[in-house]
Amino acid sequence: MSASVSKDRQFIAVIGDEDSVTGLLLAGIGHVTPPPNASKNFLIVDTKTGADKIEAAFDEFIQRKDIGILLINQHIAEKIRYRIDTYTAAFPAVLEIPSKDHPYEPEKDSVLRRVRRLFGE
Repeated sequence: MSASVSKDRQFIAVIGDEDSVTGLLLAGIGHVTPPPNASKNFLIVDTKTGADKIEAAFDEFIQRKDIGILLINQHIAEKIRYRIDTYTAAFPAVLEIPSKDHPYEPEKDSVLRRVRRLFGE
Protein backbone atom coordinates (compact mmCIF):
# COMPACT_ATOMS: atom_id res chain seq x y z
CA MET A 1 0.00 0.00 0.00
CA SER A 2 1.43 3.34 -0.99
CA ALA A 3 1.91 6.22 1.40
CA SER A 4 -0.32 8.41 -0.76
CA VAL A 5 -3.38 6.34 0.22
CA SER A 6 -2.98 7.25 3.88
CA LYS A 7 -1.13 10.58 3.89
CA ASP A 8 -4.25 12.78 3.99
CA ARG A 9 -6.07 10.65 6.57
CA GLN A 10 -5.40 12.80 9.59
CA PHE A 11 -8.61 12.46 11.60
CA ILE A 12 -10.27 9.91 13.84
CA ALA A 13 -14.05 9.58 13.60
CA VAL A 14 -16.23 8.16 16.36
CA ILE A 15 -19.75 6.77 16.59
CA GLY A 16 -20.57 6.22 20.22
CA ASP A 17 -22.58 6.90 23.32
CA GLU A 18 -22.39 10.31 24.95
CA ASP A 19 -19.69 9.39 27.48
CA SER A 20 -17.39 7.81 24.88
CA VAL A 21 -17.74 10.63 22.37
CA THR A 22 -17.35 13.32 25.03
CA GLY A 23 -14.16 11.69 26.33
CA LEU A 24 -12.69 11.44 22.85
CA LEU A 25 -13.67 15.03 22.03
CA LEU A 26 -11.97 16.18 25.24
CA ALA A 27 -8.89 14.25 24.09
CA GLY A 28 -8.89 16.40 20.95
CA ILE A 29 -10.32 14.30 18.12
CA GLY A 30 -13.18 16.68 17.27
CA HIS A 31 -13.21 18.31 13.86
CA VAL A 32 -15.88 20.22 11.95
CA THR A 33 -15.33 21.05 8.29
CA PRO A 34 -15.95 24.64 7.22
CA PRO A 35 -19.33 25.76 5.79
CA PRO A 36 -21.25 25.56 3.52
CA ASN A 37 -20.91 21.74 3.67
CA ALA A 38 -20.01 21.55 7.35
CA SER A 39 -19.73 18.01 8.69
CA LYS A 40 -18.54 16.58 12.00
CA ASN A 41 -16.33 13.57 12.55
CA PHE A 42 -18.48 12.20 15.38
CA LEU A 43 -22.00 10.98 16.08
CA ILE A 44 -23.48 10.74 19.56
CA VAL A 45 -25.90 7.81 19.74
CA ASP A 46 -28.65 7.62 22.33
CA THR A 47 -31.75 5.46 22.77
CA LYS A 48 -33.67 7.54 20.21
CA THR A 49 -31.02 7.20 17.47
CA GLY A 50 -32.20 4.79 14.79
CA ALA A 51 -30.05 2.22 13.02
CA ASP A 52 -30.60 4.14 9.76
CA LYS A 53 -28.91 7.24 11.20
CA ILE A 54 -26.03 5.16 12.57
CA GLU A 55 -25.60 3.46 9.20
CA ALA A 56 -25.70 6.81 7.38
CA ALA A 57 -22.94 8.18 9.64
CA PHE A 58 -20.90 5.00 9.16
CA ASP A 59 -21.24 5.30 5.37
CA GLU A 60 -20.29 8.98 5.46
CA PHE A 61 -17.21 8.36 7.61
CA ILE A 62 -15.87 5.44 5.55
CA GLN A 63 -16.17 7.50 2.35
CA ARG A 64 -14.32 10.53 3.70
CA LYS A 65 -10.71 10.74 2.54
CA ASP A 66 -9.52 12.60 5.65
CA ILE A 67 -10.44 9.90 8.19
CA GLY A 68 -7.89 7.22 9.03
CA ILE A 69 -9.64 5.48 11.93
CA LEU A 70 -13.31 5.03 12.76
CA LEU A 71 -14.02 4.12 16.37
CA ILE A 72 -17.45 2.68 17.18
CA ASN A 73 -18.82 1.42 20.47
CA GLN A 74 -19.27 -2.31 20.17
CA HIS A 75 -22.88 -2.28 21.38
CA ILE A 76 -23.67 0.32 18.69
CA ALA A 77 -21.81 -1.69 16.05
CA GLU A 78 -24.20 -4.55 16.82
CA LYS A 79 -27.05 -2.42 15.42
CA ILE A 80 -25.33 -2.28 12.02
CA ARG A 81 -23.33 -5.51 12.29
CA TYR A 82 -24.09 -6.47 8.67
CA ARG A 83 -22.37 -3.26 7.48
CA ILE A 84 -19.39 -3.66 9.80
CA ASP A 85 -18.86 -7.31 8.79
CA THR A 86 -18.98 -6.56 5.06
CA TYR A 87 -16.58 -3.59 5.28
CA THR A 88 -13.17 -4.75 4.05
CA ALA A 89 -11.22 -1.61 3.13
CA ALA A 90 -7.97 -0.84 4.94
CA PHE A 91 -8.79 2.84 5.38
CA PRO A 92 -10.37 4.01 7.45
CA ALA A 93 -9.70 1.21 9.92
CA VAL A 94 -12.89 0.38 11.83
CA LEU A 95 -12.22 -0.45 15.47
CA GLU A 96 -14.81 -1.51 18.00
CA ILE A 97 -14.37 -0.11 21.48
CA PRO A 98 -16.12 -0.77 24.80
CA SER A 99 -18.28 1.75 26.60
CA LYS A 100 -18.83 2.49 30.25
CA ASP A 101 -22.03 0.42 30.41
CA HIS A 102 -21.19 -2.29 27.84
CA PRO A 103 -17.99 -4.33 28.27
CA TYR A 104 -15.93 -5.41 25.29
CA GLU A 105 -16.74 -8.89 23.95
CA PRO A 106 -13.92 -10.19 21.71
CA GLU A 107 -16.09 -12.85 20.05
CA LYS A 108 -18.30 -10.11 18.57
CA ASP A 109 -15.43 -8.01 17.17
CA SER A 110 -15.33 -8.25 13.37
CA VAL A 111 -11.58 -7.57 13.18
CA LEU A 112 -10.74 -10.34 15.65
CA ARG A 113 -13.06 -12.76 13.82
CA ARG A 114 -11.22 -12.03 10.55
CA VAL A 115 -7.85 -12.59 12.23
CA ARG A 116 -9.05 -15.91 13.66
CA ARG A 117 -10.21 -17.01 10.20
CA LEU A 118 -6.80 -16.11 8.74
CA PHE A 119 -5.08 -18.29 11.33
CA GLY A 120 -7.58 -21.11 10.90
CA GLU A 121 -9.05 -20.90 14.38
